[in-house]
Amino acid sequence: MPYVNVRITREGATAEQKVEVIRRMTQVLVDVLGKNPETTVVVIDEVETDNWGIGGVTVTERRRKKA
Repeated sequence: MPYVNVRITREGATAEQKVEVIRRMTQVLVDVLGKNPETTVVVIDEVETDNWGIGGVTVTERRRKKA
């Protein structure tokens, strides 16, 4: 039973986009590894940009500096 965890920043991914991510991630495991899509689990975690850091700086701050 494959389990895929996708983490993205919470910035407005639509329900339709999430459905497509789940569909495609499942299909990759079917195509590449021959896994059964009926037992493949895909979870999308959305993380606030204040809780995601890169290089010691939150994504919120990085985006603020670029603006």
